[in-house]
Amino acid sequence: MFPQRLDAPQAYAIAQALMHGFNQHYRMFSAEAARAKQRFESMDWQGQQRAQRERIAFYDLQVRACIQRLEEEFEASQQSMAVWQQVKLHYIGLMVDHLQPELAETFFNSVTTKILHRTHFHNDFIFVRAAVSTEYLENTEPGAIPTYRAYYPGSREHLEDTLQTLFEQLQLACPFEDLARDVHLLADRMRHKLASLTLRPNFQIQVLSSLFYRNKGAYLVGKIITGYTELPLAIPILHGSRGQLILHAALFGEDDLHALFSFARAYFMVHMDVPSAYVSFLHRLMPRKPPTEIYNALGLAKQGKTLFYRDFLHHLRHSSDQLRIAPGIKGLVMLVFDLPSFPYVFKLIKDRIASSKEITRSQVKDKYQLVKRHDRGGRMADTLEYSLVAFPRSRFSSELLAELQAHAPEQIEISDRDGDGQEEVIISHLYIERRLVPLNLFLMECLAEADTKPERRAAMEKAIVEYGNAIKDLVATNIFPGDMLWKNFGVTRGGKVVFYDYDEIEYLTDCNFRDVPLPRNEEEEMSGDIWYPVGPRDVFPETFGPFLLGHPAVRDIFMRHHADLLEADFWRSHQNRIRDGQMLDVFPYERSHFLHAGETGLATQT
Repeated sequence: MFPQRLDAPQAYAIAQALMHGFNQHYRMFSAEAARAKQRFESMDWQGQQRAQRERIAFYDLQVRACIQRLEEEFEASQQSMAVWQQVKLHYIGLMVDHLQPELAETFFNSVTTKILHRTHFHNDFIFVRAAVSTEYLENTEPGAIPTYRAYYPGSREHLEDTLQTLFEQLQLACPFEDLARDVHLLADRMRHKLASLTLRPNFQIQVLSSLFYRNKGAYLVGKIITGYTELPLAIPILHGSRGQLILHAALFGEDDLHALFSFARAYFMVHMDVPSAYVSFLHRLMPRKPPTEIYNALGLAKQGKTLFYRDFLHHLRHSSDQLRIAPGIKGLVMLVFDLPSFPYVFKLIKDRIASSKEITRSQVKDKYQLVKRHDRGGRMADTLEYSLVAFPRSRFSSELLAELQAHAPEQIEISDRDGDGQEEVIISHLYIERRLVPLNLFLMECLAEADTKPERRAAMEKAIVEYGNAIKDLVATNIFPGDMLWKNFGVTRGGKVVFYDYDEIEYLTDCNFRDVPLPRNEEEEMSGDIWYPVGPRDVFPETFGPFLLGHPAVRDIFMRHHADLLEADFWRSHQNRIRDGQMLDVFPYERSHFLHAGETGLATQT
């Protein structure tokens, strides 16, 4: 039990300093999100991507600054546990009427666990569960912008007028190319979606007040309501070829929103006074997407980690299956395990990496950080990174525990550190990703039934085409995946192919793509060995075929759709485009959603 006295001035001063540190962080976070609007209006694409990368570091920088202040002013690490108990209670008091209490709790956890060095053993001193409710939280100060706005067309015939008003009220500084034209096209799409529905008295369009910015796009997000039906809605706004704004596409339904907010895409920048209200609104649009992933998509990855930890603890309490070695081919760098009933995988770097992989633990960590900062183009799975993660020893299969002890003994500890009589396996460093079906296993299953089940043949063809598309999307974002074997890609629930093995990725512009030299004599032509010199960054695309296309059916499909991936000229042309400062559009939606048929004339560079 916590002591009930709250009058210790030292504890209150520490709590105030902690809250000041969090408030400073969120001011920086919000200011950067607000500047995203100006960067979008001025078509500063490079600046937008740079800001997205740099914002990721804001949190850790502010945590370190807060720790330094607490040590210098209060010798925080020397304070007794009784003082820290008081600090937590005072901090709870400071969160009353705060607009971001859930984020403030996470900041408190981040700071105190580093000061107390008891990351997972003393949950009394951190917020394992939320102490302050965010339900119905709103900014009620005079002049505050509401979380969302509601518009009432009244009938299908008045959709154009309502949409015209809606987009004009966004107050974007640059003009639309032809807003009336685009609104008419959008209204037609809406009428088609509403054709089977009866318009009820509550017919309305609700949209979140702030636009969502990412790379070259701004996205209006909301929903159409009539009766008990709610239809999720998102409208991408882009710069056309003349530099003026166009409504580029119309996205309807939960699946389209899932693609937009995918865990394989870069985080949005969106200005939010009350982030929990945005998350609540978005979760109603996408009930299958857990709030942890929504917070991540909004750039609040630390809050996403907090919610994931709470979800995982809850799941462990209400399940009994065992952690196991994840299905698929074992990697040379990473050890991967999962809990069958939980939709994530856990990955740790092996203590000793196979000699065939010329890479160190530190370099692997750097690769994961590169992915975190880079535009993932919808093709690289996001990761949650944790230190000192404790799992119940009883939940480990004997095979998995043996694997950990054989390949990562320096990273695990088995003990009863919290004194509850139950042993725990404590892993020092861990990555967690959404579980996907390994592409090699998916193709094997399809091939086994392709001759008797046409739907399996179709699924195989779609996956192979998606595999090539995934590589091309990565190329468009200046990423060379390195190891392109099928086992390093996974298939999502929606059928997208996503890359998830990062230990060999490089920037495309750092690679040297070469044609295989012609042999100079018969001896070289007949040689089974590589007879030409190869530099450390040399890549020979025409040699990909023997490793990737051993099965005739796979080869036939691949060559019909993606033969260019085996040509060095394809890769070099994209290097030149990137070096010239161009940014290709990698849309989070299909061409069928475009409002302008055949639209390719978009602004491509600053």
